[in-house]
Amino acid sequence: MAETAGARFDRLVDIMRALRAPGGCPWDREQTLASLRPFVLEETYEVLEAIERGSPAELCEELGDYLYEAVFLAQIGEESGRFSIADAIEAICDKLVRRHPHVFARQAGDEGITTGQVIERWETMKARERVSEGRDPARPKTTLSGVPKTLPSLLRAYEVSARAAAVGFDWVRAGDVLDKIEEEVAEVRHEVESGAAGAPARAEEEMGDLLFAIANLSRKLGIEPEAALRRANEKFTRRFDALERAFAARGRSMPDATLEEMEDEWQRVKGST
Repeated sequence: MAETAGARFDRLVDIMRALRAPGGCPWDREQTLASLRPFVLEETYEVLEAIERGSPAELCEELGDYLYEAVFLAQIGEESGRFSIADAIEAICDKLVRRHPHVFARQAGDEGITTGQVIERWETMKARERVSEGRDPARPKTTLSGVPKTLPSLLRAYEVSARAAAVGFDWVRAGDVLDKIEEEVAEVRHEVESGAAGAPARAEEEMGDLLFAIANLSRKLGIEPEAALRRANEKFTRRFDALERAFAARGRSMPDATLEEMEDEWQRVKGST
C-alpha cells in the first residue's frame, strides 16, 4: 500500500530532526533563521523557473526542495520553543477555512460567486485581520505594515497597491491608471529633456512613480507584473541570442555592425520568433 502524503511528510520532519540533532550534520546544525534566508529565496525562484519551463518532473523536485526549507525553518522554531511545523500547518488550515466561507460556510448567493468576488472578499478579510491582530498598542498593525520589504520591488508595489485597494483606495477603472502612467511618463520626459544628469535623485523619484503606476495597471488587469517582466526578459534574451547567432553566421561580430544593421536583423528575428 502506498504511503500517504502525511506519512511521507512525517518522514521529512523526522529526517530534519535527525540532521539537527547532536551527532547530526554539522552544517545543518549551524544554520539559523537568518542564514537560511538566501536559500529560501533561491528555492522560491527555482520553483518559479520550473513552472515557467513547464516541466512536471522538475517542478516536483523543486517543490520538494522548497518544502524542505519550510520544514528546516520550522525545526529551528521548534527548538527555540516558539512554534512547530504542526503549528504552521494548523495556522494555514484555519486561515484557508476562515477566508473561504463560500466553500466551508456557504450562504445564500455563494453558489454563483465569481473569481473577482472571491479575490475582493479575500483582500477585505486580510485587511480586517491585519487591523484586529495589532498587538502592540504603541505599534498597531496597519494595512501595509505586513508587506515584506524583502519582496522584489515590482512585486512589492503590486502587493502594496492590492492591499490599499482592499480598503477602497484605488482607481475605478484600468483606464484611469493609464492616464496616471501618461502623467508619469510626461514627468520623466521633463526630467530627461531638462538634463536628468544634473538631478539624478529627482529623475529616480519620477522613474519610481512611473514603475509604481505600471505595477498598479498590472494589478487592475489581473496580471502579476513580476511574472510578466520575467517572460519579457526571456523573450528579449531569446531574440538577442538569435541576433548574435545571425551575425556570427555571416562571420561578423555585434560590435562591428552598425545600429541600422542590428535593427534590420532584429526586425527579422522578431518576425520569426
